[in-house]
Amino acid sequence: MPEELSTQIQAWANVFLVWVGFGTIVGLLAKAIMPGRDPGGAVATLAMGIGGTIIGCGVVTYFNPGTVVTPISPLGLAVATAGAFVILFFYKLLSGYWFIEGDRPRWGYRQRRRRRRHYAYEDD
Repeated sequence: MPEELSTQIQAWANVFLVWVGFGTIVGLLAKAIMPGRDPGGAVATLAMGIGGTIIGCGVVTYFNPGTVVTPISPLGLAVATAGAFVILFFYKLLSGYWFIEGDRPRWGYRQRRRRRRHYAYEDD
């Protein structure tokens, strides 16, 4: 019994580490494809990659019954990157990356502010 439990724990640890590694790669690919500055750090990239993998592989499996798409395959990489790209798009859209609320619709992430330089001249 303890050997079976040890083997099962090792299998779950392997699956977990594969998903973390693959999610990181997929999240980085989606951030590389999407133009502009990207919100979020390492944990957001990892979560986006894992979520994109689940969404992408789930959508392909849903529309092609009987087909199982493993994340670590060329098709799995493509649909996982597409899923992470969609998540990143909606994350930017909902976080106000493209639109700023106010009196009128304005485009852009942040408006550039011009600094006025004030020079002090001493009279001799």
